[in-house]
Amino acid sequence: MKMMFGFFKGKTIQTILAPTFKMIEAIFELLVPIVVANIIDIGIANQDTKYIVTWSIILFVFGIVGFLFCITAQYFSSLSAGHYAYKIKKAMIEKTKSLSFADIDRIGTGQIVTLVSNDADRTQNAVNMTLRLLLRSPFIVFGAVICAYFVDIIGASVLLVAVAVLFLVVFIIIIFGAKLYKQSQTKLDEITVQTRENVLGTRVIRAFAKEEEIINKFKDTNNEYAKTQLKAGKISALMNPFTYVIINAALILILHFSGIRVNAGQLTQGQSIALYNYLSQILIELIKFANLTITVSRGLASGKRVAEFLRIKPSQEYVEKTEENTNLNESPVLEFSNVSISYNGAGNALENINFTLNKGETLGIVGGTGSGKSTLCNLIPRFYDSTEGTIRINNIDVKKYSKEDLISKVSYVMQKNVILSGSIKENIEFGQESNGVALEEAVDKSQSRDIINSKKDGLEEKLNKGGTNLSGGQKQRISIARALYKNSDILILDDSYSALDNITANALRKEIKQLGKTVVVVSQRTNNVMYADKILVLDQGKCVGYGTHEELLKNCKEYIDIFNSQEGVEDEKHK
Repeated sequence: MKMMFGFFKGKTIQTILAPTFKMIEAIFELLVPIVVANIIDIGIANQDTKYIVTWSIILFVFGIVGFLFCITAQYFSSLSAGHYAYKIKKAMIEKTKSLSFADIDRIGTGQIVTLVSNDADRTQNAVNMTLRLLLRSPFIVFGAVICAYFVDIIGASVLLVAVAVLFLVVFIIIIFGAKLYKQSQTKLDEITVQTRENVLGTRVIRAFAKEEEIINKFKDTNNEYAKTQLKAGKISALMNPFTYVIINAALILILHFSGIRVNAGQLTQGQSIALYNYLSQILIELIKFANLTITVSRGLASGKRVAEFLRIKPSQEYVEKTEENTNLNESPVLEFSNVSISYNGAGNALENINFTLNKGETLGIVGGTGSGKSTLCNLIPRFYDSTEGTIRINNIDVKKYSKEDLISKVSYVMQKNVILSGSIKENIEFGQESNGVALEEAVDKSQSRDIINSKKDGLEEKLNKGGTNLSGGQKQRISIARALYKNSDILILDDSYSALDNITANALRKEIKQLGKTVVVVSQRTNNVMYADKILVLDQGKCVGYGTHEELLKNCKEYIDIFNSQEGVEDEKHK
């Protein structure tokens, strides 16, 4: 929890001032019953109008001053809580960015989304309410009991017993409530994941008429979440009834005994009213404290989840400074030496992969679905780490590159094209330094000029999130333009020709070849890799062929089968 307290840094003064002003307000509130008792016992009893007016004005001043302190305290608490939530969300986003793909796969995107949104907001509410009430409510409760002792020992003793019983009830509810709220947040993670999948997969769900099945599945998950919430709610719901029963029992006892003692002359009417007022203050504050307990229970459960997430140590570590290479010109640009990788120990996704790629050369990677093509590409910029073997860029192990230097070496067009909301220009430049000449070159070389010309606002045309106002081929070309604009030494094209027609694909290949870059091209089709300097054939994570197109047609059965099956399809199309 020490880490969580660190998020108050920057608003420490406001964090201290918020409960301080609340405590000052509470002091004025505690003085009110004593002043009222004096007005009754002295002013009214003696019919002293001046005394009544004077102390009534003082009571009014107490109310105004207390109100100002209350408003100021709430302002500071809101400021501090808002800052706290901002720092938590910022820390969680930074933590997410530091995690490897393997870490994110293990945690799950649903849980991360819930943490950044729901859990962060609950901790903010808990902090806000805590700063306002955590010190104030107990202070008034115990302060009222102490003040009551100055009024009447017997009545104060009744209040003390009631308060002790109530705090025991609150403590028990906190213990059981926190566990249940943590369970409910875990269920909420599942709902978040399903919601995301249902929204993204709406077209597929409708295409296969699976709406009812998906709805039923979501209902089951939602029902489990509701049951957990109801259990937590039932325990929390006990708070107010217990509070009212205990306080009302104390009220009956005080009114009974104080009435008897007033008649016996052992207690004044003002003192009896003061005891009643102090009991009312205790009742109000304990109700507030009961509600605070529910909020804090949720906040603690969420805060614990946030702390656990922030304590996760990334599975990948980067050096601060890249190792120097003295033989830069003589070394291959990219080299795989006996590289293997397994996901969570579930067998090798790639096994004993070897190849070298020199400057300006193109490597084609071909194979069936699930053969490990994308996995191989993900290893180059260290999205995942190999479990065996070494990957070198310019004769330096990728694990000995700083993160910035490694990313600057590689431009990656992923299999799933990512288009962000914003203009076409913003998508191509994507946070890099704006350069008009380079931007125009990237547009032309990626064969995206016709996209720009077809849009009313050209490069400034706004794109929807996910590029829903672009076709599949247009999204691919914009993604390729982004990679070309980055201008890195190594260009990875992971199935980036799949949505392009043959004319556009051939033109794109020629443009990329003229750049003189080291290129890795992934495809399931041989006509997209046959022009490469070397072709790597994968089958179930193993290299079953390596060579030129002509060499593989002579000695690689798997490549021949892929080539013949696809050429057959092409022949059928032309008949």
